[in-house]
Amino acid sequence: MYSSVVSEYWSSGRDSDSTPEDHLQVVVDGTAVGRRAVTTLVVMHGPRVVTVAPAYAERLGLREGELVSEAQLLVRLAEAGIAMNGPDHLFYLPLEKVPAVQSELPYAGTRRLTPEDSAEFERFCATAPAADLDEAFVELDHWLVYGTFADDRLVAAASMYPWGDTKLADLGVIALPGYRGKGYAKTTVRAISAHAIADGYEPQYRCQIDNAPSIALALAAGFELFGQCDVLAEDSSP
Repeated sequence: MYSSVVSEYWSSGRDSDSTPEDHLQVVVDGTAVGRRAVTTLVVMHGPRVVTVAPAYAERLGLREGELVSEAQLLVRLAEAGIAMNGPDHLFYLPLEKVPAVQSELPYAGTRRLTPEDSAEFERFCATAPAADLDEAFVELDHWLVYGTFADDRLVAAASMYPWGDTKLADLGVIALPGYRGKGYAKTTVRAISAHAIADGYEPQYRCQIDNAPSIALALAAGFELFGQCDVLAEDSSP
């Protein structure tokens, strides 16, 4: 079981029992904007939904409440020239694992980062692979930032920002190549998660479904797979 913040955001009011495994229930939502104007969500043992803004619903020939097969949705998207980003895994901390995260003493080299760490953070970014920086989206000016130091340098960093106007805190994390598999990323993720929870937020860990190292890190840090979500590849008007 997950926090009510998670269940209410993703599942509230959506039918989880009558949608066949290879279909999605259509939700037409006038508040769906930007890249979330077309969003697919598949919850483990829960709702299977495609949420679309009214203009996109018209363009794709979708009606509120109908069921559309995943294969047919892909055909309609392609025919309309609408590209999706590619699905992300969504991970959250189960309620029973939250107390351990909150009470855990972090590694001695793990702490919150501030603007005073800018020089070290720039050094860290200069060393990290460009693909990791792009995918993880870890920034020093985010709402909450943590790092772990070893060998007199920053070797892992994680940052969070509020997910829209919700109490979900979206998490990104990077560890330098030479310091992976040693627990530095894990302790950074758990420390920043404990801080976010204390501030009333629910940590949200996302990664592409083919990113095996990131999936392994999420599980090692105590997160469990909630489902998969996909959004538009870019913000465009229908």
